[in-house]
Amino acid sequence: MIYLDNAATTPVRHEALAAMWPHLTASFGNPSSHHQVGEAAAAALLEARRSVAGSLHCRPGEVTFTSGGTESDNLAIKGIALGAPRGRHIVTTPIEHEAVLESCDYLRRLCGFEVTLLPVDASGRVDPAELARALRPDSTLVSVHYANNEVGTVQPVMELAAAAHAAGVPFHTDAVQAGGWLDLNVNALGVDALSLSGHKLGAPPGIGAVFLRSRLTIEPLLHGGGQERGKRSGTENVAGAVALAVALRLAGEERSEAARRTSALRDEFIGTVLRETPTARLTGDPIDRLPGTASFVFPGTSGEAVLLELEARGIVCSSGSACAAGSNEPSHVLTAMGLSADVAQTAVRFTLGAGTTAAEAAEAAASVAIAVAAVARLGA
Repeated sequence: MIYLDNAATTPVRHEALAAMWPHLTASFGNPSSHHQVGEAAAAALLEARRSVAGSLHCRPGEVTFTSGGTESDNLAIKGIALGAPRGRHIVTTPIEHEAVLESCDYLRRLCGFEVTLLPVDASGRVDPAELARALRPDSTLVSVHYANNEVGTVQPVMELAAAAHAAGVPFHTDAVQAGGWLDLNVNALGVDALSLSGHKLGAPPGIGAVFLRSRLTIEPLLHGGGQERGKRSGTENVAGAVALAVALRLAGEERSEAARRTSALRDEFIGTVLRETPTARLTGDPIDRLPGTASFVFPGTSGEAVLLELEARGIVCSSGSACAAGSNEPSHVLTAMGLSADVAQTAVRFTLGAGTTAAEAAEAAASVAIAVAAVARLGA
């Protein structure tokens, strides 16, 4: 099997598994318990928080552990919007992950907020000038992702954050897909909130983190024991937090070389697919894209049928966001980028990981033309 669905989830790193294992066995304490076993767990949690803060270049108290990217997005968006709103206007884009879009829609439906969706160009990029024009005196939050989960386009986050701050508006970015590949220095990026998910960068599912700048007032989503300094009640996932800290640290240490190597494989993969498959069209920005992401549409075919043909040949990939798997609706990302619904439903996303070999990438690329031709014959 050749696994090219790393945007959906990554294998757990051995280093992260080794680090978390003691906290699932001997060191199993509740970090809120005031005895030796609990205090050991609390110490491990504190060290994990400090490590994540080091990776983000922020204060430990600005890191809140969550159950994953979806909760991180919900806490950042709802927490900031309801915590100390300047007004009831939120700005985002139509190509965000559903966790962002549905959080904004919740605020619209139940809390009286107005949501502005910024237009994107054909590559999925947001123009900072468009953001500046969309901001109003009652704008209370801007949320634009760091990199798109379907097509891999990287946004000009620094410029977007600067435009938001010029109007006095906090800026949140969903960095779930970017976490394993791009610089996460929150001060260099200029963001006020940033969401991460462990299983996208070598930690297990069920753990995430959100950076929330200390000057922000946050309304919690979960109420109870007051854990995570009152921002996220519930017994902390110590083992997961330890694993996330290790995976994030290693991603930072390896980022430059891993991105260089994977980008080269990705470009070779894209070149082969476009050369050998006449109907293939690359989606997303051709240059400013995540190192591992190669997304295509194959007009005149069925994306799901191509996926099945590839899986029969041992190639595992996806039609887009794993969170939307099973939906008959065309990708909201691709339609917002100007593709018709019919073309959007022919999409296939390949996401290489740091462990993908050159031989695997070459075999997968060669298999695409065969799979698309097979589907075309069946549809003729």
